[in-house]
Amino acid sequence: MKEKLLSLKELAMSSLKDCANSAHLEEFRLKYLSKKGELTSVLKSLKDVAPELRPAMGQLANEIKNTLQKEFNEFQDKLKKADIAKQLNEGGLDVTLPVANDMPGHLHPITQIQREIEDIFRGMGFMVFDGPQVEDEFHNFTALNIPDWHPARDSQDTFWLNDGNLLRSHTSSVQIRAMQQFTPPLRGIAPGRVFRNEAIDASHEACFYQVEGLYIDKNISVGNLIHTMKVMLREIFKKDVEVRLRPGFFPFVEPGFELDISCLICKGKGCSVCKQSGWVELCPCGLVHPNVLKHCNIDPDIWSGFAFGLGMDRLVMMRYGIDDIRHFHSGDLRFIRQF
Repeated sequence: MKEKLLSLKELAMSSLKDCANSAHLEEFRLKYLSKKGELTSVLKSLKDVAPELRPAMGQLANEIKNTLQKEFNEFQDKLKKADIAKQLNEGGLDVTLPVANDMPGHLHPITQIQREIEDIFRGMGFMVFDGPQVEDEFHNFTALNIPDWHPARDSQDTFWLNDGNLLRSHTSSVQIRAMQQFTPPLRGIAPGRVFRNEAIDASHEACFYQVEGLYIDKNISVGNLIHTMKVMLREIFKKDVEVRLRPGFFPFVEPGFELDISCLICKGKGCSVCKQSGWVELCPCGLVHPNVLKHCNIDPDIWSGFAFGLGMDRLVMMRYGIDDIRHFHSGDLRFIRQF
C-alpha cells in the first residue's frame, strides 16, 4: 500500500510538470484529485489493509493529497499569471475596461445615518465639523473643564499613546477646536469615531461613533436643547419618540442631563439592549459650562449655549431594530448587506 501511494505521488508530480495550459491542468485535477480520481481509488482500498497499518497509511495518503493539492494550486496561479502577461504583451487585454461586479458595495448603516443627521442639522443652520482622532490632553480634557486631578479622566477609560497623546474619547474635542476657530453665534455638529477601553457587550463597544452638537448664542436655555433633540429624533425615526431627561454630571456642562429614549427594540418592555429598563441612554447633554467658554476665549457673561453627545451606533440600533452593537464591526457581510 505504501509503495502504491508513493508511486502515485511520483507519477502525479511528473504529470503536473507536463501541464502546459489550463486544459491540461483540468485533466490532471480530474485524474488525480477529483472524487473519482486515482488517489480516491487508492484510499478506498484502505479497508483491505491490516488494521494496525491503517492509521499510518491514512496519514500518508492525506499528506500526499495535501501536497498534490498545494502543488496544483500554485501551478494554477502560475499559469494564470503567465496568461495575463501574454495577453498584455500581445495587446489582447484592455486594462482600462471596467471590472465586472455583480455585487456592488454600499454605505455602512452607520455612515448612512451619519449623513442623514448631517443633512438634518444643516437644515437647521448647523455646520459640520471634523477633527483629529489622535488628540492631546488640552482638547480632550483640560479645555472641557476636566483638569489633571479630575476623576472624570478615569471614568473615560482612555487609550493613551506612548507620546502622551491619546485616542479621543469623545468628539467634544472637536467642539473646542470649533470654538477656537469661529466666533459666536455658533452652531455645529461633530460626527466621528471615538475610542474607550470599555467592557464590550450588546450595547457597548471599544470603538464607536458619536455626534457632538454645540449651539452658542445669547440667552440659550434647556428648552432650546430639548426642542433641538426632539426635532432631530423625529426626523431620524420618522415619528415622535418618547424621551426623558435625567440629572447627569459631566464636567463640561452645567446643569447636565442624560437624555434617554424609549427602547424601540422591545417597545419599552425590557430587553438586553436597554438592560431590561425600557429606556436607552442616548444623549448626555446640558448647558455649556462657563469654564469651557473661557478656555475658548468666549465671554460667559455675554454668551451661553448647549451641547450634547449622541451615540450614533445606538441610534442606528433603534432605527433598524438591531439587538447587538457588536454586529457593526464584525465584518459579517450577511449583516451589512441587509442595509
